[in-house]
Amino acid sequence: MSVPENAAPDEAAPIAASSARPPRQPKTQLRVGRLVKAHGLKGALKLELYTDDPEGRFVPGASFTLQVPEASPWHGKTLTVREFRWMNSHPVAFFDGVDDRTAAEELVRAILWIDQDDEPHAAEEDAWYDHQLVGLEVIRDGSVVGRVVRVEHFPAQDLLTVRVDGDREVLVPFVKAIVPEVDVRAGRVTVTPPAGLFEDLPADDEDESDADLSAPVDPDDADEA
Repeated sequence: MSVPENAAPDEAAPIAASSARPPRQPKTQLRVGRLVKAHGLKGALKLELYTDDPEGRFVPGASFTLQVPEASPWHGKTLTVREFRWMNSHPVAFFDGVDDRTAAEELVRAILWIDQDDEPHAAEEDAWYDHQLVGLEVIRDGSVVGRVVRVEHFPAQDLLTVRVDGDREVLVPFVKAIVPEVDVRAGRVTVTPPAGLFEDLPADDEDESDADLSAPVDPDDADEA
């Protein structure tokens, strides 16, 4: 899993519900791309890439496990690359069995996975498997604040589920700005969360001012005013 440098909350990438999870496999899987938009009329799809070697990943004949909802006609199926190319600096792929725009639109938002044993570039920089992240201590300002218990894969972005204060869980966006360092060997991730992510913020002074304005006014004070 790669950490996007500037992933916005309303764009990109880890699984909204158990029904949308990729089929269980005996091998660990690595997410390598997401289908974001139908392109043209012949079944092409624009890709969001989670790999630094798209030409090596999306060679003709390469097959991917699909993460789609159970209601999708593609649920439980694999997707095989027919052609990969760049169009106006955007990665675009054609797949077997996807021959028109209607078929392509059925695959929009699908996430593509590949088995770890078949992945020749598993040791990419800033890339980790879910099982490498689960169990890591979470460090904030030099202190342990929790532990990663799950990695969630949503269309918007990846999230680390961090257990803090007993059973309380916090969802931490897995982006470089908030998770600047992952050290698997040391067993920790470093976080720089925005205020309020791990703790409740104190009441604003404005709220207190509003409360004062809403308090009843003494009639004598009103006359003096």
